[in-house]
Amino acid sequence: MTAATATATATAQPRATTRTGGPKEDGPKVLEHVLGWTLVVVLAMLVTQIGLL
Repeated sequence: MTAATATATATAQPRATTRTGGPKEDGPKVLEHVLGWTLVVVLAMLVTQIGLL
């Protein structure tokens, strides 16, 4: 196997981790948790104010 063949073979193979368009792994997790719990609290307050609970 020559160096050119090894390089062509290495570049022809697909990446091991294919991105699917989902959330990135290095995102601000603390901010996401705070915003998520804030949404939960606001929805709970709305439900109780409307009288659905």
